[in-house]
Amino acid sequence: MSTEARPIVDSLAALADAATQKTAAQMAQDVFAGTFRLTMDPAAADAGQVMSEVETRCRNWCLAGADEDARALRLALLISGLDQWGLAYSQAFKLSAIPALSALIGALRNRLDAKADARFQWFFSQIGEIESDAIDFKVELRRNMHLALWHAMAACDSDDEAQAIVQHLGSMLLALDKRMPELGWRLVADALANIQIVLLANPALSTFAQEGTQQLFAALRGALPQQRYQEILAHSAQAVLAWQQARRPGQAG
Repeated sequence: MSTEARPIVDSLAALADAATQKTAAQMAQDVFAGTFRLTMDPAAADAGQVMSEVETRCRNWCLAGADEDARALRLALLISGLDQWGLAYSQAFKLSAIPALSALIGALRNRLDAKADARFQWFFSQIGEIESDAIDFKVELRRNMHLALWHAMAACDSDDEAQAIVQHLGSMLLALDKRMPELGWRLVADALANIQIVLLANPALSTFAQEGTQQLFAALRGALPQQRYQEILAHSAQAVLAWQQARRPGQAG
């Protein structure tokens, strides 16, 4: 049986369905974007109020879970997403810390009692250790993260800056494939497909966007086993083709 044919069993889906997992991923992106802006402008007059509102929003969403397990899982998803965004941007932009993000994560966890914290830690570990658990969250989170870094690369003012982000993005994709040997290739293929779709939809994007994408594909081709790379390429090509066909007149419905 091929890797692609194996069914994906998400043992956490009963507590957080696909829609909830995708909401967690989107919330992690939105929250991180806000905290990252505050890191770039630490003197913002309303920083304290903004972070208080963000914390309340996060807590209220987590508390909306149906029971203690569902609430703990929501918090684990959200903090997992924030952690991954923070690590990706710290490494990509050579940041020693993102203070607003660290403070937010600390505030969200500090309100947990010992029992709730143990439950949170269990779900947090489950998300990290079991590839198929919270898979919809992982796909959505990584798609958003990879595209955000790619857009940052495309917006660079110099080739050196663009090269640094391309190298980091390539390293992230390779690490993802290694850390998730069964399913990571799908997340890599999803990233490549969405990057190609953005390029096709916006042909006037910068030279950095075009060249950086070519370099990213070349780096993956050189670093991955040939069979794995071809599998990723074929899967991403199918997604791009489906997008193209959906845009053609008369294809809807």
